[in-house]
Amino acid sequence: MLDKTKYGWWKSAVFYQIYPKSFQDSDGDGLGDIPGIISRLDYLEKLGVDGIWLSPVLDSPQVDNGYDISDYRAIWPPYGAMRDMERLISEAKKRGISIIMDLVLNHTSDRHPWFREALKGRDNPYHDYYVWREGEPGTPPNDMRACFGGSAWEYVPELGQYYFHQYAVQQPDLNWDNPRVRRELYDMIRFWVNKGVEGFRLDVIDSIAKEPDKKITARGPKLHEYVRELSANAFIEPGIVTVGEAWSADTGEAKKWSAPDGSELSMVFQFEHICLDQSFEKWDAVPLPLPKLKRCFERWQRELHGEGWNSLFLENHDLPRVVSRWGDDTAFRVESAKCLAAMLYGMEGTPYIYQGEEIGMTNVPLGLSDYEDVETVNMIAERRARGYPDGEILASARARSRDNARTPMQWDASENAGFTTGRPWFAVNENYRGINVRSALADPDSVFYFYQKLIALRKKHPVFRDGEFTLLEPEDEALFVYTRCTDAERLLVICNMSGDARKYTVPAGFENAEILIGNYKGVSDVLRPWEARMMYEGGTR
Repeated sequence: MLDKTKYGWWKSAVFYQIYPKSFQDSDGDGLGDIPGIISRLDYLEKLGVDGIWLSPVLDSPQVDNGYDISDYRAIWPPYGAMRDMERLISEAKKRGISIIMDLVLNHTSDRHPWFREALKGRDNPYHDYYVWREGEPGTPPNDMRACFGGSAWEYVPELGQYYFHQYAVQQPDLNWDNPRVRRELYDMIRFWVNKGVEGFRLDVIDSIAKEPDKKITARGPKLHEYVRELSANAFIEPGIVTVGEAWSADTGEAKKWSAPDGSELSMVFQFEHICLDQSFEKWDAVPLPLPKLKRCFERWQRELHGEGWNSLFLENHDLPRVVSRWGDDTAFRVESAKCLAAMLYGMEGTPYIYQGEEIGMTNVPLGLSDYEDVETVNMIAERRARGYPDGEILASARARSRDNARTPMQWDASENAGFTTGRPWFAVNENYRGINVRSALADPDSVFYFYQKLIALRKKHPVFRDGEFTLLEPEDEALFVYTRCTDAERLLVICNMSGDARKYTVPAGFENAEILIGNYKGVSDVLRPWEARMMYEGGTR
């Protein structure tokens, strides 16, 4: 078991993200909840994960599914009570699993007491907790757009001012230039650390130093100053793991975020690889250019080696299912799910599994009126207004909507996939009778057991943590091949990321290497569709 009191323990860890609303319902109200999560901890222990990244469970009006917090020190009642959260922390810890809370420090809900006070007048001490600018009705301070559509400014007639919101109107941005705001947030984080939380995922943390007058949201001039202050005041214990969501991060920025001295965060989620299969907007998909994907990963692997730390992920609550996006969710669903996992898990960094990824869950075929996600609903309305055909809008939503990741977890083949005995809050994917946990656990060749073995291998062999990355076959449009090497160990990862068989000769030095894991039985010099192998040799290079 990892010693989680020591700095850097997360370098040998694997985390599992839970979207509470869709994971497990314990009381039949159709919503997942904290007692439901507790009931599934043995499953996560069997998988072998070391921590749970818990998407927001704090009190919220749920305009953005919990990323609009109205009380940082209370649990949203449908998820349970504080005693349930305390029990989750305790029961997880008994199984060697840490709880990593998701915190939104960039904005609050407009129902947060701070914002309600801010609306009472310009002289109210909470008014300066948010970002305000002068303006006339219908003439916002500038033309900045919110990420979820529409203007980033909302007029309040009673004050004769606009407030700034990067996301929904109901998510006013906090003013990090106000030291009182920062102190309030640090005290809140310590509240959760004292309850036993061992880490935090920090939502859109690269936006806290915004300067809207200059149209700067991400990577404002004071960003790293604020993050270092946050770390020094809130993340005091060396074992606290922190990961920041930073869409704007490049490798240079990531080295600052994840510097080995621990002055900022443990790591960040960067999204360069995630954006390679889109054109102008996320809704406009293009085929994944595999050589570009390989070069992207190569740059992050090589430039952060020894100078920072990578996070490794292909799915989360904001992204479509990767087996539908980059794999083959029909004829080779199992093979491609395993191949994508092998491709990622051989790299340096801390892996994050999104719930259902470990059983190969797929995108969901919904109708236009079935979407719940505020971003998708706004996109549908905007594109209809711009004259897009409904068929084209639906294709974009089915490929890219965040709702693809938010369908209920598929536990078994019973009604509602074993997620709830009531009416689920959101549609269950119709393929749950064939794709579910019970079936996966009964099949020794399932995607689940492939993930379980990958996790065990990462803990057994230091090369997964320490090895230097070298990309092979950089321009091949089907093969993703690389090595990870230390003075004592060598690892070769071979992935045929296509539906066609490909001939491939193992490079010199690996002819007699041990096959640690593969997704087909038997080995030849022909790689079958979506075939993946990891080959290993001890000894010096």
